[in-house]
Amino acid sequence: MDYILQSIPQYIEAQNALNDKVAKWRANLDKEARQIEVMKTDLSNEKAILTQELIEEREEDIEVKQQALRKLESLYFGPDGDMYIMRKKLIQPIQDQVYNAIQTIASRKKYDFVFDKSSELVMLYSNKKHDISPLVLKLIKIDVKKQDKRDKIAERKKLLDSEGKSEEAKAREAKKEALKQKRLSDREAKLKAIEEKRQERLKAREEKRRLLLEKKEALKKAREEAKKKKLEESSGSEEKKE
Repeated sequence: MDYILQSIPQYIEAQNALNDKVAKWRANLDKEARQIEVMKTDLSNEKAILTQELIEEREEDIEVKQQALRKLESLYFGPDGDMYIMRKKLIQPIQDQVYNAIQTIASRKKYDFVFDKSSELVMLYSNKKHDISPLVLKLIKIDVKKQDKRDKIAERKKLLDSEGKSEEAKAREAKKEALKQKRLSDREAKLKAIEEKRQERLKAREEKRRLLLEKKEALKKAREEAKKKKLEESSGSEEKKE
């Protein structure tokens, strides 16, 4: 099976496309996870200067981010996630093609069993003349040529149908496309608004943190000034006594 799949260009392209997507998804998850760790670290370092209300708000934000991360991971790699859908769309048709070719050859040659030598099956000896891998590839290539021919015929038919469409049909299609684009635009606008609101919250939180830090520094400075003044007064009193 490995030999057959690695000899099919479409499978290699599909596998590479899937691997690229998986790498991007994992990078996105790692990025979100790092942001959560930064939020946790910041909260831990700043708890002493935050009010209970701000602490609870920050903890709520962290929990929301964690839930979003779990949801995103499920969206990517869950049972019905993007990876499953993409694999089914790109790779499964090629695997099905291989299995169909194997069944056709086994039926023609009246084989009772066909073993996959690349699996965990222990095979102590195998005569090369019984290896049907080249036959499977040959049959797949024939099927690919036939499918290409069918696709070209369908494309020509579609083109002819499109050219023969009435103005009314074209107008309906244009209206449908415009509605689709409007929905996409509305969705993008909604996402943008959500992101802007999130940025505003982050900005407000940063401003609160800055004010708290300034207040802390001012209090620290006031204490130091008071301490210094007290020491000076104490020193002055001792000098008078002398």
